Amino acid sequence: MLKRLFQPRLIHILLFLIAIAGVLLSHGLHSRASIQFDHFHRQIESRFGASRGQVSRNWESMIRQASQASTERQKLDIVNQFVHQHVRYRTDQRLYGVEDYWASPLETLGHGLGDCEDYAILQYVSLRLAGVSDDRLRLIYVNARMGGPRSTITQAHMVLGYYATPTSEPLILDSLVSTISPASQRPDLSPVFSFNSEGLWAGGATSPAASSTARLSRWRNVLDRIQQEGVTFQ
Repeated sequence: MLKRLFQPRLIHILLFLIAIAGVLLSHGLHSRASIQFDHFHRQIESRFGASRGQVSRNWESMIRQASQASTERQKLDIVNQFVHQHVRYRTDQRLYGVEDYWASPLETLGHGLGDCEDYAILQYVSLRLAGVSDDRLRLIYVNARMGGPRSTITQAHMVLGYYATPTSEPLILDSLVSTISPASQRPDLSPVFSFNSEGLWAGGATSPAASSTARLSRWRNVLDRIQQEGVTFQ
């Protein structure tokens, strides 16, 4: 969800993302991901109706297609295209009645709506299921400049980064832009923190910061929901 980034917000993000890194480590998300698709489809149809069940099955077909792609760039393109085709932007306040809510893939696909975190989480889980290893993916909090190159207005935003190697320039998947671009072509984005199961990175650092445990509830909650949907990170 886009918000103006004030100093208290920055401190909150730092503590929250350090916490996320610790939770991800404890859940072992660096290894192979799998899903019980039948279980997933039944849940989405029960909660959102048969029409959304078809979207769920389309998601399964997309993941199977991405899994068979010959390159990881092709996997990125397949997942990114699907998410932009099937999810429309909607703020957490309008959709869930709260200021900041992290939706699971089932919730995002069920509503067909979500904000920047929801796009990034759905893309992340989809790519993990398609066989992309966790050490090549990071969810990235950025300062996004709004209103053109001379604007001084910035808002907190989340994107997904793909790193071919730990020191590579990342490719950016963004809810606001349907094309995938190298980070150098997105001067409107200034990285604040990024994270995956291996740790937490500050800004554009190539080495992760030490993880800790604090303010874990939001990510622990969405991890629990993801597991209940039938996704397993073994």
